[in-house]
Amino acid sequence: MTGSFRILPEPALEFNYGQRLVDPHDGLGLFGPYSAPLSYHPKNISYAVIGAPEGVEAFHRFSEALISPILPEEADVNPRLWPPFPGFEAAFSARWPLTPSWTRELDRESLLTAAAHPEAHRRAGDVVKAYLSAVETAKKRDEPLGVIICVVPDVVWENCRPRSRVVQPVGGKLSSAERTAARTGQPDFFTDYDPAQYQFSPDFRRQLKARVMEHDVPIQIVRESTMRLHPRLSAEARTLTALSDRAWNLGVTIYYKAGGKPWKLATAREGVCYIGIAFRMAGSSPGGKTACCAAQMFLDSGDGIVFLGEFGPWYSPEDRECHLSKAAARDLLTGVLKTYRELDGRRLTEVFLHSRSTISAEEFEGYREACGSEIKMVGVRVRIERSTAKMFRPGAWPVIRGTFWRLSDRAGYLFGSGFKPSSGTYDGWETPDPLRIDVEHGEANIDQVAEDIFGLTKLNYNACKLGDSQPVTVGFSDAVGEILVSNPTVAARKPNFKFYI
Repeated sequence: MTGSFRILPEPALEFNYGQRLVDPHDGLGLFGPYSAPLSYHPKNISYAVIGAPEGVEAFHRFSEALISPILPEEADVNPRLWPPFPGFEAAFSARWPLTPSWTRELDRESLLTAAAHPEAHRRAGDVVKAYLSAVETAKKRDEPLGVIICVVPDVVWENCRPRSRVVQPVGGKLSSAERTAARTGQPDFFTDYDPAQYQFSPDFRRQLKARVMEHDVPIQIVRESTMRLHPRLSAEARTLTALSDRAWNLGVTIYYKAGGKPWKLATAREGVCYIGIAFRMAGSSPGGKTACCAAQMFLDSGDGIVFLGEFGPWYSPEDRECHLSKAAARDLLTGVLKTYRELDGRRLTEVFLHSRSTISAEEFEGYREACGSEIKMVGVRVRIERSTAKMFRPGAWPVIRGTFWRLSDRAGYLFGSGFKPSSGTYDGWETPDPLRIDVEHGEANIDQVAEDIFGLTKLNYNACKLGDSQPVTVGFSDAVGEILVSNPTVAARKPNFKFYI
């Protein structure tokens, strides 16, 4: 074993009053959110609820619980891992109305029947249609909405994903010729449903997120079982974390989507941005497999910007990776920076590109042309290493989160998951896998690169926890890419990250 080892300090987060702590539970509970004194802070959360009657009622009960402090009741709960929830207003300095601004109840039997159709695109499309219709109605009303809560039956989550298998299908299945006609937009075979459904993702969640963007309101999709007040209802029921943990998670993402900023990364460097490059396969053409690229840009403020690149023959069967042409790379980053200037506009000094795939010299030259000579550009490959690098330490606990194994001046392994001293436990199930970090282009200190990436593990506003195993630049790349690429007919794409998580 070669190289050097050190444990990176847990990156600090900034909250109200400029206070800095490493755990978001502590910071929100003691001082409140970062944006509390700022003009865009939502003092009153305006929200709508859409779902079957049982789901709407379950969310109402959960809302009642959000108002007051929630203490973990289970004897086996580690209070340092799942700390008490102080109540929504105490944590976010914002009022949580018990009554939604608007509610729409959907017919449960119709949802269950739609989710049982043997065709994946049909069942996802029909369920999305029901929720999308309700969203359209909500936006026509006078009440301004910060976020719309879509409560879905668990069977929708189980059946409306690309690899779902329906146990007892309801309805007929299309032939191979009919499916081909549907995907190419030929309407001849269709009499009872819209063939446009085959132009969207068969994943209910990602299709709904893509199609709802045109209404300019973020949504939060919640399974009915998540609203259960008691984690262990029966042996057959879905296992849930403590109610306090679910209240923290849902509270953070609702506050963020309603316009607030829960926390800011205190260790971020001004003028530096981080861009995650993601690829998704988009199909095949006579020239081979095609793919599309997407970019996620994150700033020192924690704001995220999403941009869709070009479809093209980017997939290489030789190395089984995707690589852009110089022109496509230049156009992608040019579009990202243009969107940044429109939304923020502060001067940038450094841009770090994060990609799971290797970055070719041709790609990097295109990216560098988009930045010009005044911005320093660095290309970094960041990926989970699942087989070749394992690390163990004496005792029952795994390696400490933040352990950095420095291999050279341009490479190293960073453990984003592992034992967390602040909570006194490890919240995973298997031996932690590290992130492999390689500075492929440009000049940068590998220790600074690792520290920056470690900080970016704490910008997941979709949950309230100490940190993720991956930085936000690559951790959400699959979901963002799927939303953009698998729904190509959606034109009203939003650049704001809150629409994608």
